[in-house]
Amino acid sequence: MPMETTVITPAKLRVSRIGLGCVTFGREIDEAAAHVLLDHAYARGINFFDTASAYSQGASESIIGRWLASRRPPAGSVTVATKLLPPYEPARITEMVGASLQRLGLTAIDLLYLHQWHITAESPAALAALDALVRAGKVRALGASNYNLPQLETALALQERHGLTRFSVVQNNHNLAVRDVSAELREFCAARKIAVVTYSPLGAGFLTGKHRHGVQPGSRFDIVPGHQDVYFHEESYHRLARLESVAARTGHSQAHLALAWALHQPGVASVLVGGRTPAHLDQALAAQAFDDPALFAELAADGE
Repeated sequence: MPMETTVITPAKLRVSRIGLGCVTFGREIDEAAAHVLLDHAYARGINFFDTASAYSQGASESIIGRWLASRRPPAGSVTVATKLLPPYEPARITEMVGASLQRLGLTAIDLLYLHQWHITAESPAALAALDALVRAGKVRALGASNYNLPQLETALALQERHGLTRFSVVQNNHNLAVRDVSAELREFCAARKIAVVTYSPLGAGFLTGKHRHGVQPGSRFDIVPGHQDVYFHEESYHRLARLESVAARTGHSQAHLALAWALHQPGVASVLVGGRTPAHLDQALAAQAFDDPALFAELAADGE
């Protein structure tokens, strides 16, 4: 079955229902393993590759750039997204985009996100610098990552007030343990034709249950300890217990159920799936084919 895709307007970017999150590149896996993962994804219809200038200090972008240069996929067949960290100052934005373009080996970035909200993101000068990059043809579309609804509303109001290119995508963490895509955010985005992209469907491995008795060496929580604060708290453990119970009763693995739930959330254009091996992508592809609304409702019964 062909991979379902969504067209993001107005730039007409085509993104696959499953996107490949490339945070592991250069950090948990080397370039050879990353290229195997990219090959596997592309062969299975995954055309949306998500990276960031902060991932391994630019190494992830460089690894993708060398894959693009060696594989030469047809023009328009791959959509590449990257992100900028704050502070968002006009000269710094222009400089960072230039560096990302060089590492990726591209003349234009398909989708450029602000990696997280920062007070400087509400500077008209910073938003004008992003607009200038779109007008110059160096960026095709703009997005906001890790924004809540009030932050997104403020950003769009500023962009519209000053006649600037607006954000057309929002990317947030959303899984059975941590839900940063509220119903209100989804409704707002649907009304404004803003595409929603989610990441971390397995909660960086939290939802597999493998960290129940301590952080596993070499895992995301070990390499980036800051992730522990996002997941290791009472609410997430309560949601994990519900997942464990449903998995035990149904015979489906926790990973399969968590992935399937994330991949069937309404109003979501693409779900980013990371990994270290092709098997991790195959797991997501299998979960995409599993659709059980009643079971999904039970998994999320504690509410948004």
